[in-house]
Amino acid sequence: MTVPETGADASSSIELRNVVVTAPTANDDVTILHPTSLSLGERRISVIGGNGSGKSTLARLVNGLVEPSAGTVGIELHEGGARRSLDTRRDGAAVRRNVGFVFTDPSAQLIMPTVVEDVSLSLRRSHRDRVERHAAALTALERFGLRQLADHSVHTLSGGQKQLLAIASVLATDPAILVADEPTTLLDLRNARMIGDLLLSLPQQVVVVTHDLELAARADRTLVIDGGRVTFDGHPAAAIAHYRNTVSR
Repeated sequence: MTVPETGADASSSIELRNVVVTAPTANDDVTILHPTSLSLGERRISVIGGNGSGKSTLARLVNGLVEPSAGTVGIELHEGGARRSLDTRRDGAAVRRNVGFVFTDPSAQLIMPTVVEDVSLSLRRSHRDRVERHAAALTALERFGLRQLADHSVHTLSGGQKQLLAIASVLATDPAILVADEPTTLLDLRNARMIGDLLLSLPQQVVVVTHDLELAARADRTLVIDGGRVTFDGHPAAAIAHYRNTVSR
């Protein structure tokens, strides 16, 4: 498998400023994420925490799937010496073009009948011509070792192949940032390691939400989320130790 390259001299960062996320209930609003400010410029960031802690909400803020109830989420892009700032609320479409998102269950993303058609769908804006779009989709599949499955039904793929295809479809558009929300949870050990290795080898900035502490430990920086708050932010080994100590109480 050959990992696709991104543009030269490109980097990105994620900026959260006093971000709060609330959701209405029958009686009152419930706070899902308490006031949070973060500047995330590392290439590999992992996010860990228990179920319902707010870590998926944090991940979805990055590409605008969730909008902040208060505060701002910004994406800073640096390309060829130029700098561009995007706001997830104001510049939603542009943010989603630059921030790819991979869900836990790839079936939530694979909506076309065949493998090549699914990647082609991702390329409909960048390649208007159908023949060129098909060729670009085949090239993307080749990079991920899926070329031989181009005409197969997505429903015949294994769990690992489906997650690989979901990642390939997102990365075909060459986003600056990839957010993966528990991408290995539904996979067996071999496929989980394969997907983890792939994510950590990408040229893009990667934010991975995971229960896999071995995968989290391979990041440059780890956030621990508990009760809608970032309770630890730092070196992965220290973050994981903090998390283990928290859940053992």
